[in-house]
Amino acid sequence: MSWKLGLDQLTDLARGAALLGTGGGGDPLIGRLLVEQAIREHGPVTVLDPEELDDDAFVIPTAMMGAPTVMVEKIPSGAEPVAALRALEAHLGRSADATMPIECGGINSMIPLFVAARTGLPVVDADGMGRAFPELQMETFSVYGVPGTPMAIAGENGESVIIDTGGDNKRMEWISRGVTVRLGGSSLIAEYAMTGADVKRTAIPRTLSLALAVGRAIRQGRENHTDPVAVLRETLAGTIYTHLRVLFSGKVTDVERRTVEGFTRGRARFTGHDGHSTLELRFQNEHLVAVVDGDVVCIVPDLICVLEGDTAEPITTEGLRYGQRVTVVGISTPDLMRTPEALDVFGPSCFGLDHPFVPVERLVPEAP
Repeated sequence: MSWKLGLDQLTDLARGAALLGTGGGGDPLIGRLLVEQAIREHGPVTVLDPEELDDDAFVIPTAMMGAPTVMVEKIPSGAEPVAALRALEAHLGRSADATMPIECGGINSMIPLFVAARTGLPVVDADGMGRAFPELQMETFSVYGVPGTPMAIAGENGESVIIDTGGDNKRMEWISRGVTVRLGGSSLIAEYAMTGADVKRTAIPRTLSLALAVGRAIRQGRENHTDPVAVLRETLAGTIYTHLRVLFSGKVTDVERRTVEGFTRGRARFTGHDGHSTLELRFQNEHLVAVVDGDVVCIVPDLICVLEGDTAEPITTEGLRYGQRVTVVGISTPDLMRTPEALDVFGPSCFGLDHPFVPVERLVPEAP
């Protein structure tokens, strides 16, 4: 069933999207403020359940591309994502019936909502990652046969670029990453144009609704003086993200972070409250693997989420700082993201990791 997104829901939605973004997907505050401004000017956004889409509806996802560290300092003016959508519509000779996120994340769950408010289009309650990934071919859309191009890229100075690599989505990523670097390290894009039937076949359903529910659960846990992580676990148990495991509790002791080739890459190290146990996270925009005392406890595509220790507020990779007290959790991805075809596109080997994918619920026993 479709629903209206208004100003009063945005903070919860941005919080939940940031958590599902597993450290990446862009700054949640910037994304929320963009959508707030657009809704104040143009009114609420219609969020459309994927099952309500006509099979021949035309959907164009919209997003930000680039290093999250750049977006913190290089905030979009607001014209770029709509410009990318219009450029792709003009190239294809067809107007979109709806837009949609390509991933979950603090800003990339928000960009389609901003576009929708500015254009009057509905937003489909689904996305192509079920979390955030750093590269454009790492989409369930791509895994299950939807070409990413033609795609449009828009920059802050009115530039627009059309890229067409046919069915080669990995080459699409390579070329568009180069363009994005030349545009200053971030850009706004429209890609993976598809039919309603393709959305229903390839997308992770109802991730905007899930983000809203997750963000609300964390807030209500705090307000009711209960453990927000426990409330989060209960909320996820009834969804396609069934399992939550607490991986580690402690403080940040070191962050190595650099912006290179259009990505934020690095490692973060943590020491447990006992002063002895250690955790290391590796990230490329998003967290990829969690290693506790030498053992892998969660690995991509499962979600690794760093939460502020007392409030369970999600912390992005660019927001990690020495001394932060945190709880790190692992969350299972939907089955659609664990197939052999999916792991060939965004499993551990795609990031140069030697460890095979093992579901987090098998790596970490459930606490009593």
